[in-house]
Amino acid sequence: MIFSPTNLPGAYVIEQERQEDSRGFFARTFCKNEFASHGLVSEAVQCSVSFSPRKWTLRGMHYQVAPFEEVKLVRCSRGAIHDVIIDLRRDSPAFKKQFAIELDEQNGRMLYIPHGCAHGFQTLRDDTEVCYQMSQFYSPEHARGVRWNDPAFDIDWPQLNPIMSERDSKYPDFQG
Repeated sequence: MIFSPTNLPGAYVIEQERQEDSRGFFARTFCKNEFASHGLVSEAVQCSVSFSPRKWTLRGMHYQVAPFEEVKLVRCSRGAIHDVIIDLRRDSPAFKKQFAIELDEQNGRMLYIPHGCAHGFQTLRDDTEVCYQMSQFYSPEHARGVRWNDPAFDIDWPQLNPIMSERDSKYPDFQG
């Protein structure tokens, strides 16, 4: 795997090193030892998948607060997404900055999201599936979010009229 740092401390784009032959390819998407050698959380306690049948579906921007802060490893296994993370760590030099990347089934890239960052994405194709590995169990009492279009973050979304849940559309303005 190839680990490339982003503009947010502790966040990485991870690319597969594909071994190709006449049958197709084989690639690792996770290796505890490689993650640990980069100083990254190398234990997942929960894996999840989301499926969105329609293009322009937006999910996010989600995170969990202490003591259930979570690290996420996200990969698009079908379709394509515009994936975004926002640094909400007040002591970070990148506080309130964001990073965005396209993840799709062809490029095989993954996004490693450190604790203290909000995460969300918008689908770029119909029938999109996203796989997550999380370092912490989901805790509804500790789940939080920031609004996808909050001017504090100035995210450049591909579609400004997304399909989304009522909960995600009603997060308040960020206080920070």
